[in-house]
Amino acid sequence: MEALYEVVTGQSIMLMGGLLIIGFISTYIMPEKSFQPFHDFFYSKGMLFRGGLCIFLLEMGLVAGERLGDLKKVGVFLVAFGILLPIAHGFLGALLGHMAGLNLGGCTVFAAIVSSASYIAAPPAVRLTLPDANPTLSITASLAITFPFNIAFGIPLYYEMAKMIGATNGTG
Repeated sequence: MEALYEVVTGQSIMLMGGLLIIGFISTYIMPEKSFQPFHDFFYSKGMLFRGGLCIFLLEMGLVAGERLGDLKKVGVFLVAFGILLPIAHGFLGALLGHMAGLNLGGCTVFAAIVSSASYIAAPPAVRLTLPDANPTLSITASLAITFPFNIAFGIPLYYEMAKMIGATNGTG
């Protein structure tokens, strides 16, 4: 009986239940014109995926937020890990892309992909395979460190790495 209580009152179930209640109430209370953005959100082509992704990311944020204090223990290491490992992987990606015959743009894109964390698939995979692992660390490393680093500095760095190893734009 205690296990059933834990399952029913778990954050994921409570979140989904709350969203169902909000959806039910809003369907009957909101004027149809006000409901249109929500209708478009779930019924437009491709929007159901975005809606599901939003709910998934909200749940992942709740899970990570529970153990946010753990970041103090590994903060500097996590920042270094979230930046240095993608740089090393980006270099390997640029090198392998060049060896495979990709042009400068292809090497850069391949390096960016290889250096990126799996922002969506990895955290739940880690949670399922390693239930005792701290999700705050993997989510923070991928979404709060590696992702912004790659957008702001990584992609230009991978472009320069690809040029350094001899990749060309193919026009020459």
